[in-house]
Amino acid sequence: MQIHLIAVGNRMPDWVEDGFEEYRKRLTQECSLVLKEVAPGRRGKGADVERILRDEGERTLAAIPKGAHVVTLEVTGRAWDTPQLSQRLDAWLHGGQDVALLVGGPEGLAPQCLQAARERWSLSPLTLPHPLVRIVIAEQLYRAWTLLRGHPYHRA
Repeated sequence: MQIHLIAVGNRMPDWVEDGFEEYRKRLTQECSLVLKEVAPGRRGKGADVERILRDEGERTLAAIPKGAHVVTLEVTGRAWDTPQLSQRLDAWLHGGQDVALLVGGPEGLAPQCLQAARERWSLSPLTLPHPLVRIVIAEQLYRAWTLLRGHPYHRA
């Protein structure tokens, strides 16, 4: 199974790319993590934010692999602790589909992305910087996978 992290934003600082890569490479082919960046719309004074959000949404939906189980990351989603995420990961692994995790831009996800979701996941009630979200997702997926496999990385 592949997990596709589809995130609005590009040109991340080296520390973001390094942090994400550190956890991505620890996952096995059984549960691989792929990053797909969606170019953000140009924002500035007088920008049509509604149009920008709609365009980002279209590009995000186009990046989802056919038949993937779509999970949006949003502050109003369901919060999972590590054992619950591990259970979700186990269900995804046995579900026979790839998984697409969608992360929006500064204004969040477009309505059409929210409508495509089968699940909504909240990392925190805090608003996190989007670059940091990539690392947190990668680390938490790795942690959940190690919990499933009885690896000592996760010590509760």
